[in-house]
Parts: sequence; C-alpha cells; structure tokens
Amino acid sequence: MFFRQVADEMLSQYAYVVGCERTGEALVVDPQRDVDRYVEIARRAGLRIVAAAETHIHADFLSGCREFAERLGCRAYLSGEGGEGWEYEWAEGHDNVTELMDGDRFAVGGVAVQAVHTPGHTPEHMSFLVTDLGAGATEPMGIVSGDFVFVGDLGRPDLLESAVGQAGAMEPSARRLYASAKGVFELPEYLRIWPGHGAGSACGKALGAVPDTTVGYETRHSPALAAVRKGEDAFVEYILDGQPEPPGYFGRMKVQNRQGPPVLGGVPRPRRLTGAELAQLHGPGTSVSPDGLLVLDTRPDRAAYYAVHVPGSIYAPLDKSFPTVAGCFVAPENEIVLLCQEADVDEAVRQLIRIGLDKIAGWTPSDALNDYAAAGGPLVATEALRFPEVRRRMSDPRFHVLDVRTAAEHAASRMEGATNIAHTRLAGRTGELPREKHLVVHCLSGARASAAASFLERAGFAASPVDDLFRGF
Repeated sequence: MFFRQVADEMLSQYAYVVGCERTGEALVVDPQRDVDRYVEIARRAGLRIVAAAETHIHADFLSGCREFAERLGCRAYLSGEGGEGWEYEWAEGHDNVTELMDGDRFAVGGVAVQAVHTPGHTPEHMSFLVTDLGAGATEPMGIVSGDFVFVGDLGRPDLLESAVGQAGAMEPSARRLYASAKGVFELPEYLRIWPGHGAGSACGKALGAVPDTTVGYETRHSPALAAVRKGEDAFVEYILDGQPEPPGYFGRMKVQNRQGPPVLGGVPRPRRLTGAELAQLHGPGTSVSPDGLLVLDTRPDRAAYYAVHVPGSIYAPLDKSFPTVAGCFVAPENEIVLLCQEADVDEAVRQLIRIGLDKIAGWTPSDALNDYAAAGGPLVATEALRFPEVRRRMSDPRFHVLDVRTAAEHAASRMEGATNIAHTRLAGRTGELPREKHLVVHCLSGARASAAASFLERAGFAASPVDDLFRGF
C-alpha cells in the first residue's frame, strides 16, 4: 500500500493519497481544489487517482472532490449521513458520486475503506478505516479522521453556530461529538489516526503539531478525550470553552462546498503587470470601492508597508496568516492584484483559490512601486505606534483603541476602554466602531493589527497599527 500525507502548511490542512501498488490505483481523501498536486504525487509513485473521498463539508477550504469527479472522471465518495440540509447539492444525480452511510465499504485495488459516521464537528461527518488487503491484512491499519479526532484535540462543534449562523446548534453538536468520541475508546490502541488538520488550524483550539498519532496515545494523553471520561455535561463545557472566533469566510466555504465549488480546470496563471500598468488600473481618480480592484501586499517587512503602499491595499504577508487575512478581508468580487516576488506567485494564487478568491487580475513585483509612482500611481504611508505612545493617546477623546486579539486573550489582559473585535470577525462588525475617531489597533505583536488596520483604512477609517509587543496594562 502506498500512503502519503499531503500538508498545506498555511491552512494546516492534511489530505491523503492512498494507493494500491499492485493495481496502480489510488484514492485521495479531503483534497483541495488545486488537484494537480495529488495527481503528480500519484504519478511519481506509478499510480493513477481513480477516486476521491471527503470526510465532511469543509468550512476552511474549498474541496477538490468535484474537480476530480467532473474534470478527471474519478469516483467521488461523499457522506450521505447528516439528514436534511446536509446533502451535497452538486452531487445529486451525479453519475460519478457514491453516497456513503455508516458502515459502508469500498475498495481501491487492494486497499479497503470503511466509512464510520462520526458526527459532532458537523452532522454528516465521516471517518475512514483503511485496511491493506493487498498485504494480507484483515484488520485496519488506521483511520483517516478528518475533523473528528486531532492530535491532542477533537474537532470543534461550535462552527455551525459561530461561523455559519445556525442559532442553537452549538450545544447539540457538542453532545453529538461526545457520543462519537466515546467510540474512540472502543478502537484498537494500535490503530493509527491520520487527522485532517495540525497545529494552527482554526478547526480546533489545541491541535498538536505532530502529523499523526494513535488511538492508544490519544486515549491516554488527549485533554479532549480526558474530558469525555468526566461525562457528557463536563465534556460539553470543556469543548465549548475558549474556542477562538472563526474566520469570517468559513460560512461562505460551507455554502460553496455544499453547492459545489466551480470547476477550475487548472491553476490560474495571472499575468505580470509592470508598475506603470498597475498605475493605469489604480491611478489618480480611481475609487477604492469594496468590490473593486484590490492590491494584496505580501511584503514580509511590515515597516516597509507602513512607509509606503498603494492606497486601499490589504497587508497580507505570505506566511501562515495569509489565507486567514485574505479570506477575512477580501471579497470574492474583488479583482486582486498581488504585490509579490515572482517566486511566490504560484503559492499565493493557490492559497487564494483554495478559499474561493478566484478573480486574480495579475501580479506586480514588490520592487515595482517606484515605477508605479513614476507613472502617476498614488502612494500613502501609515503611522505605526508603540505602546508608550498609545498610553499617551488613551486620554485623548479623538482616539479609540481597538483590540483585534481573540476574546479569550482580551479577557486575560486588556486596555481599559478598548473595543475588542477579533481580526477574523472585523469585516462584519465595522458598524460597531466610531468613524469620527482615529482607531489605534493593537494585537499581541503587531501582525494581526497591521492587517486589520490596512482593512480599516480601505473601509474609510483613520487607523494606526501598534507595532509592539503587548505586555498587559
């Protein structure tokens, strides 16, 4: 049996390519939209992907199952559990789709897969037991657990309410998760657990950085499974407490994955724009409208962004924060121009299409701002502050402090009088902020504040990020 975990480091997401080396057939579980990566991994191993499976309707990225089924003719295995409202609309009547119920089995060559309904994170959630029949095994080697069991954690059950807006769904989901989690203790201890995410994902609150684990290790050491031992009510209280605010784009991902992401037909290759060409698109007289042209400034040095940048641009360095910042502060309607190095274009484009930001008009080299200005393109600067200056301004009624950390961080240590809105939820809550005041935006180190301040400036606020380490007040 061939087995490969495919990691997206920015989204902390894991997909799996599982193949039968005897027949040359392979299955991919939980693929993202840019499916060429999985096809290439299989090709190099002498395999051909014939099937794709999905553990659940994802909220943090767009699935590649439809791409595999409609563009590459693969069989798609999707959950048929969950009840009304949890059907895959795009798959209804589709010749290449098989719906799975609890206990259903299928095979790819000598690799057998059994679906196990594990609701809680979502009502339709499936996990997949994998058995290597080709090696003569009669028992499963491991379980692809999706967003059910992580290393050191369980998938959060609050997203249907906190991200999708289904009022009252949080506690019933937590109780379903409790029932599913009790089943982990019945699995053989040797069984490997291959999760859908690692540390840094917003689909849990305490995910480990180790890429996989075992049932025996988790039942001994996972705080979430320890809470299961304390009973249902204690577990519900534990699992719902301290969950961070989910990114604002999660609700959109749920809808698009259920309806079916548009088929890409390949990864977009945006054209290179000179500084002068960018100036023509974003020159004097052009408006900064919410759904208009948007420059994503990916420079790693935020001091360089403060010093000079295109007005209305969003500061989104190409690190692990990039998909969250882009997903929260860029609308699918925006025509995006990437300000980045040529070597980073492919990665930036892939990260954008994975969260449904497909309108990428082009990219401009990071060092082209001088040419842009010479061609008449406007440039602006942003005043960044240190906390000693924030202390001096706190008593000035012209200023208002905005804390863009999570609610849990704010509760632990905060500035008196500050408004707290996590940067992941800011786009939907600007109506709570005083437009007549200059916003002083802080987080823990300045990274989240810089992205948030750039968004607020685009939205018409006067805003200054605090580029300093918050040590409590």
